[in-house]
Amino acid sequence: MSRWIVLCLPVSTDEGVRTLAEVDGGPEEAEQALLQVMNTYEHDLWKVLRREVFQCPNQSYFLRIHGRVHTYSFLFQLAELIYDSETQPTT
Repeated sequence: MSRWIVLCLPVSTDEGVRTLAEVDGGPEEAEQALLQVMNTYEHDLWKVLRREVFQCPNQSYFLRIHGRVHTYSFLFQLAELIYDSETQPTT
């Protein structure tokens, strides 16, 4: 059985979504850059104790909520766990 998470990413000019890399090239080069960034990114942590990697299918949704004064935007994605450093492979 697979393990999944539902992500909600705020899309704004504040601390939220960050652009970590820009890649010119084909899908293979873009995926290689993504994997390198994902496997080394530590945000503001001094020491990473555990890294979990979830693979996202193409299903993602953008939500924009309008209020009286402010508008908020979010990106929703479904991600499947493909690696967990605490899980030992079974032989």
